[in-house]
This record gives sequence, structure tokens and C-alpha cells, in this order.
Amino acid sequence: MSLDIEIYPPVNGNQYVVLAGRLDSGSYEQLDDALEPLLLTAKPSMVLVMDLARLEYISSAGIRSLLQARKALAPLGKVLAVNPQAQIRKVLDMVQALPLGDIFATTAEADAYIDKLQREMLQGKDAP
Repeated sequence: MSLDIEIYPPVNGNQYVVLAGRLDSGSYEQLDDALEPLLLTAKPSMVLVMDLARLEYISSAGIRSLLQARKALAPLGKVLAVNPQAQIRKVLDMVQALPLGDIFATTAEADAYIDKLQREMLQGKDAP
């Protein structure tokens, strides 16, 4: 199975991307190429929400793509993972590709976190 990528229009400056299939050595460049224009034009505090509900497999090459996105958005932006299947979450946890606080069971949980993050930034507090 290959990798399918759906990129949705930005919402409040944040980007939503849905991944389906396999993110591995045969498909990571596809993700890198899809994310490149988003990351090059990102606001410093952009949140990239990656919906992983239909992602079935991730290899070290896929992990590298996620880490590159995190690095591109640092220090103020974030990469959040939502809806990961159990095997994907296990890999993300094991290699600590994303902080545990940046992995959410649902999109609603991630949206609530993003809302809180933006309110705190508007109030002049440092981002968590």
C-alpha cells in the first residue's frame, strides 16, 4: 500500500494533514514534498495537525519526516498527531518522535489544545 496525503486549507493559520497507508522508505519523500511548501510559508506559531487514523505503518524514514517538520516549526510552532492507531502510537512513544503531550486520541482534543495555546499566546504567556 502506498501513502495517501490529504491537505486541508488552513484554519486560523494552522494546517491539517491526513495520512493514510504506509509512511516508509518508499513514501517519506512524498510527505516531505507535500509538507515543504506548507513549512516554508508557515507562521512562526503554526500548528501542523497530522491525522494518523488511517496510517497503518510508519518506519524510521517516516519518523524522520515528522522530526523534520517539528524542527522546521521550532521553537514556537508544533506538530500534533491525532487519532493514531495503536501500533503507530507505540512507535511514536518508543522513539519519542513527538512529546506525549502532542499526541491526541481525537481531533477534538487537539483542537481544544490549540485553542488554549492560542489564548495563552494572545495573553502574552509563553507557549507550553
